[in-house]
Parts: sequence; structure tokens; C-alpha cells
Amino acid sequence: MSGFSPDHAGAEVRVSPNFGPRLAVSSPDMIILHYTGMQTGEGAEAWLCAPESQVSSHYLVHEDGRVVQMVRESDRAWHAGKSFWRGVTDVNSHSIGIEIVNPGHEFGYRSFPARQVVAVVALCRGVIDRHRIVSQRVLAHSDVAPGRKVDPGEKFPWRQLAEAGIGHFVAPSRAGGKPVLSPGDEGAAVEELQSMLSLYGFGIDITGRYDEPTGVVVAAFQRHFRPRRVDGLADRSTVDTLRRLLRAMPAEAG
Repeated sequence: MSGFSPDHAGAEVRVSPNFGPRLAVSSPDMIILHYTGMQTGEGAEAWLCAPESQVSSHYLVHEDGRVVQMVRESDRAWHAGKSFWRGVTDVNSHSIGIEIVNPGHEFGYRSFPARQVVAVVALCRGVIDRHRIVSQRVLAHSDVAPGRKVDPGEKFPWRQLAEAGIGHFVAPSRAGGKPVLSPGDEGAAVEELQSMLSLYGFGIDITGRYDEPTGVVVAAFQRHFRPRRVDGLADRSTVDTLRRLLRAMPAEAG
């Protein structure tokens, strides 16, 4: 492909060779938000367009608010890797991937600049409108790949996106107090926690044991929905926030 017209008005185009056709779906029904996790935005943009990287995203949003489109929305970008959400294992075929320039936890994780967030909001709103994506399917990379990925991280302003009608959100309960459930616990309460996380969409085995994989998923949940303290321990705040999210689940979730 030598070039294409951007799907998002005002986006620059820099074509990545790393894409293919969507498999078994005709259009995306999810948005996955990432941070780049590299030292510079320019380096991230170059890597996403390098044939040897074997990775790409549909969009990259720079810290100054510039939006670069690298893969057409009709095509399948290679951004999610091994992932899962509500029974979907080929998240790449189902999603639009948006990389947001930020050095990430490895290179000095920092807050996302206001201009960048404004650009992400406008981009997400356009994608949602074009593809009728429902709120509970605007997700973090860490949601669909718990433990393997932690982006866009606990500093990402999900509340601000929710105020613009993007994503599923409830105000998190205040963090604090002793864990209700923690590693080593077993029984019906652990099974209920695992069942609620699974019902929401996370990939988790319902074993009734608070094992390491359960802690990893709890931490992923906290990173998105209760970011004040991300420790993988199910305190009252975490459990209450999860319950309220499930009660607020839009009817489209089925």
C-alpha cells in the first residue's frame, strides 16, 4: 500500500507495512488504548512502521496532540498480541489500536499532557461514531493482556474520557483498609470475585483459589478502574467498584 486517505480528519498518514485483513469480522467493535513505552515518540512511530518490528497500530497520538494514522480502520493492525476479552481471543481483528506516546514505566512514566488527552478524546469519539462501539469495549491493553502488559497505566485519565462519553466508568470507591481477599484465600468469596471479573470480561479461571493469576487480574482491574492503589489485593474498594461496574453494565453487553 503506497498511501491512503485518513479515516480521522486531520490525521497525518504514515503507512505501516504491518497489517492484514480482519478475520471473521467485517468491522471493529473494540478500541484498545496503549502507551508506546519508548523513550521518544519519533522512535515509537518509526518502530510501528518498521517491517522488522512486526507490530503496528491504527493510530499514534503524540504528546503535542498530533495524530498519525498508520493502518486503515478497515484493516487489522498488530497491536494487541496474545489477548482476551469476553470470549474474544483475536482482539486485533475486533479492535482499533491507539498508541499514545508516553515513555511508560520503564523509561519514566508520566502524566499525559492535556493536548494529547484532548486529541485522544476526539479520535476515540470519531472511531466510536464510525463503528458504533459500545462504552464497555473501550479498553486498556492491560485489560486484555493482564500481567503481560500494564499500559496505558494508572495515570491514564479514564475519568476525563468518561466525561466525554468514552468508556465504561464508575467513580472508584476510596482505597484503604485491609484486603477482603488476598493470596492463599480459598472458598466461595474468592469464586465470586473471580466470577465477577470473568463476567465483566477479563480472562480468568474460576478456581475458588486466590492464586497468582487471580492477583494479576485484580491488579489489571485496579490499574484501569481503581488506580489509586494497584497491588493485586482485593480490598473493599476494589470489590465495591467491581460490583458497581457490573450493575452499571449497559444492556448492549448481553
